[in-house]
Amino acid sequence: QLQVVESGGDLVQPGGSLRLSCAASGFSLRYFAIGWFRQAPGKEREGVSCISSSGSANYADSAKGRFTITRDNAKNTVYLQMNSLKPEDTAVYYCATYKNALCSTPAFWGQGTQVTVSS
Repeated sequence: QLQVVESGGDLVQPGGSLRLSCAASGFSLRYFAIGWFRQAPGKEREGVSCISSSGSANYADSAKGRFTITRDNAKNTVYLQMNSLKPEDTAVYYCATYKNALCSTPAFWGQGTQVTVSS
């Protein structure tokens, strides 16, 4: 069964950091682009960052300078390092596997991990 599983969400104070993980099983993610999305209560799901199979990354404006996406193909895992967290970063974060090597169309999603930024 092809799947990705997110982990690492937590309650953190403003200004804090978290590292989210997206672990793939049933396939090798080295050939695919992987993206992070988030959905806050009452809002639509939005893209946060994506990394192509070659390692090229892009970020939403809200994430630039604070978040870093990386991939470890040996561990079949993609990470999202989030620094300088703000209350508006509170959301369920989802990992998505794209249909090919580029950040184009998501193919399937994980179940999400909750990130809450609050004092």
